[in-house]
Amino acid sequence: MHDQVKAVLFDFGLVLSGPANVTVWDEMKQELAMDEASFHAGYWQFRDEYDRGTLNGTEYWNAVADRKLTDADLVKLKHLDTELWTDMNEPMVAWAERLQKSGVKTGILSNIGDAMEHGVCAKLAWIAEFTHAVWSHQLKMRKPEPEIYAVAVEGLGVPAEQILFVDDREENIRAAEAAGMLGIVYRNHAEFLVEMERRGFLKLWGA
Repeated sequence: MHDQVKAVLFDFGLVLSGPANVTVWDEMKQELAMDEASFHAGYWQFRDEYDRGTLNGTEYWNAVADRKLTDADLVKLKHLDTELWTDMNEPMVAWAERLQKSGVKTGILSNIGDAMEHGVCAKLAWIAEFTHAVWSHQLKMRKPEPEIYAVAVEGLGVPAEQILFVDDREENIRAAEAAGMLGIVYRNHAEFLVEMERRGFLKLWGA
């Protein structure tokens, strides 16, 4: 089965990266002088619009804070937001590197806002080694909208049925499968490897 896979497409958050860094989360709350409930609500209420690019990073953080923030506050919060999501999932990052060295194309398809994209790409030089990356804000759309998968397929230059997509959300995988891709939901690393074996992809894991 693995022989039919010519490209692996990765979600970024909670696939290439690990869970949110709780220490950084607390720093952000302190920066805004918000309690947990208020900050959690604000952070997620506007996140889809930020990822879609209907809010830029400055507009997003002003919305979370419910006030106009200073330039210094904005710089700090954008930096902390990058730090929040860049504790890496090292086994998956290492796999991407093995795939690249073995000649398998690799891509990223991520729901992400403009300041986050800039922060992630500036911090993680290895992002440039991927064949292609789709950052949702640039297209003004988000997973699981069908059109975003078509952009990823075109960017990889491989037929959809030869692309394996790994994402932590079931609905995003279902949409990828509807677009013709193979898909695995990434819940945790042990389950992922079991599913890779079940699907006949373990040789691909060894790359």
